Amino acid sequence: MGTTAGGAGGALRLPGLHGYAAEFSPYWPGRVACAAAQYYGMAGAGGGGGGGCGTLAVLEQNEAGIVLLRSFDWNDGLFDVTWSENNEHVLITCSGDGSLQIWDTAKTKGPLQVYKEHTLEAYSVDWSQTRGEQLVVSGSWDQTAKLWDPTVGKSLCTFKGHEGVIYSTIWSPHIPSCFASASGDQTLRIWDVKAPGVKLVIPAHQAEILSCDWCKYDENLLVTGAVDCSLKGWDLRNIRQPVFVLLGHTYAIRRVKFSPFHATLLASCSYDFTVRFWDFSKPNPLLETVEHHTEFTCGLDLSLHNHGQV
Repeated sequence: MGTTAGGAGGALRLPGLHGYAAEFSPYWPGRVACAAAQYYGMAGAGGGGGGGCGTLAVLEQNEAGIVLLRSFDWNDGLFDVTWSENNEHVLITCSGDGSLQIWDTAKTKGPLQVYKEHTLEAYSVDWSQTRGEQLVVSGSWDQTAKLWDPTVGKSLCTFKGHEGVIYSTIWSPHIPSCFASASGDQTLRIWDVKAPGVKLVIPAHQAEILSCDWCKYDENLLVTGAVDCSLKGWDLRNIRQPVFVLLGHTYAIRRVKFSPFHATLLASCSYDFTVRFWDFSKPNPLLETVEHHTEFTCGLDLSLHNHGQV
């Protein structure tokens, strides 16, 4: 885990595990959840090494560096994690067996609840950002997204339409009940949970799209990151061409996030081992390339509390 803008950095090794997602707590400055899998997530349940194939690690940064606060094991690789927006101790992960798990960091055992509906790997999970509703969306290799209320034991709704694996499902921070999904079918899609069917289909890349995110300052602006090594910005009012294209990564882009502090700033990480920072308003948009990692860089988040901490 690196930092930019001169903040105190730190590193923690989790031997035998490969991190897939890192998410800052919305409540605790310096607290991060990491979803991880053994063997690059390629061995499913019963696929080799005992002792569980996935780990949720909750990390905390203090004066001494990064410490492991809690860890929970699951019998399949964990691919994504999201923090509850209404309880500082609760997280949801999703895994290679198609299930979602609810965990409580105040308890040593877990999970509190398991939802098993997806028929293939569950690759993405996100907790709704707008106040007034507590909804979770998941995306899967079974080509569906599902809507969940964590207090209800089964999904509320299933969204079908993608013709490939769904890699990323992200709630709008602005529009209640609206989420975006990015897929191996080369499209970015916008959905409204109050209306059946897809709202908008954007043929965003001529390659698999592994990640997407919403701008925190413009409800019509999203970014996609794809296997073609490019990042593209999309204005939902005019989807004929991207509003920006950012080139520089040399392998597939695994995750992209807009800054919580700057409207035109974003960060991306890639199978090229780098994390890159961009400002799409500048003539030379690539601000910085960070080469701290020695393996695929899969997870990335920007702190809401500590300006410049990644």
